Amino acid sequence: MTTDATYIVKRPLITEKSSWEASSRNRYAFEVDRLARKADIAKAIQELYKVRVLKVSTQVRKGEYRRTRFGEAKAPDWKRAVVQLHAEDKIELI
Repeated sequence: MTTDATYIVKRPLITEKSSWEASSRNRYAFEVDRLARKADIAKAIQELYKVRVLKVSTQVRKGEYRRTRFGEAKAPDWKRAVVQLHAEDKIELI
């Protein structure tokens, strides 16, 4: 697997729930590469944002089916990582 941090972490997920998690529990959500392991994700976040990662939780989210005029289309599956940081560290996403 490529160890480039920008290849592993695709984008931060900024939703109402993730904003609440960030402010109250110091946990941040990211869309990551499907093949990335928890150790790879932690290393990439530490490299990109210069923070200390305590815990990484991952989920593989299934793509949704959508109806089009040509029939049904399925969005690709993707991986979500929720990263808990050290109490003294913060990430400014907005």
